[in-house]
Amino acid sequence: MTLNTRPLILISNDDGVDAKGINSLIESLRLLGDLFIVAPDGGRSGLSCAVTSKIPIRAMLIKEEKGLTIYSCSGTPVDCVKLALGNLLPRKPDLIVSGINHGNNASVNIHYSGTMGIAIEGALNNIPSIGFSLCTHKPDADFSQAVSYSALITKHILEKGLPKGICLNVNIPYGTEVKGIKVCRQAAGNWSEEFEERTDPHNGRYYWLTGVMMNMEPDCTETDEYAIGEGYVSVVPSKIDLTAYEYMEDLKYLEI
Repeated sequence: MTLNTRPLILISNDDGVDAKGINSLIESLRLLGDLFIVAPDGGRSGLSCAVTSKIPIRAMLIKEEKGLTIYSCSGTPVDCVKLALGNLLPRKPDLIVSGINHGNNASVNIHYSGTMGIAIEGALNNIPSIGFSLCTHKPDADFSQAVSYSALITKHILEKGLPKGICLNVNIPYGTEVKGIKVCRQAAGNWSEEFEERTDPHNGRYYWLTGVMMNMEPDCTETDEYAIGEGYVSVVPSKIDLTAYEYMEDLKYLEI
């Protein structure tokens, strides 16, 4: 952390700069440091680590006051991070925080999530990064428990840091009194029945993304999905290195 300055925290999301989740997060973190927000100008859910390469990206300053700067960006969540780090921030941030997302990003959802795309981009740049998600899609969701735990975890990571190449995927249960925090692993899962075939008014066929998330190990007590179901905030330390080290030796026969 830079000496003689308040921590600088970069915040983004995939629900858009006007979303209730990010604005609740901003209010809860203002005591912890100077906040610099670069967030999409609208919803960008499901874009994972996507970047824009074919069209220009625009950023608009929408608020600036002591300790708080907010930009709206026309790009993807990861575009927001890249633009902030390369062009907008006055210095390298001490922490990147993403969210608070509307919806569960546990299990394999991490691979699709724009919220976690932000945290992964932070880890790629060796900046401690956290993605926060509230497990509901209700537009009028109560974020009070979520902001409380988000602030607590953010404070700890500001103090302790994270190893290089690791970010945190944090999911907060909804509709129940939170019992506490559990550090766990990612549950095995997949999506089924993802697209529904429909017909438009001109008899043209199209497909609408729906799907059901399936937990493939519902009885395992070590996973994020289990922790959430039991009323705990799940914290999964996630790596950007996807190498299957345990299989490398088995592939040696391919070497020439």
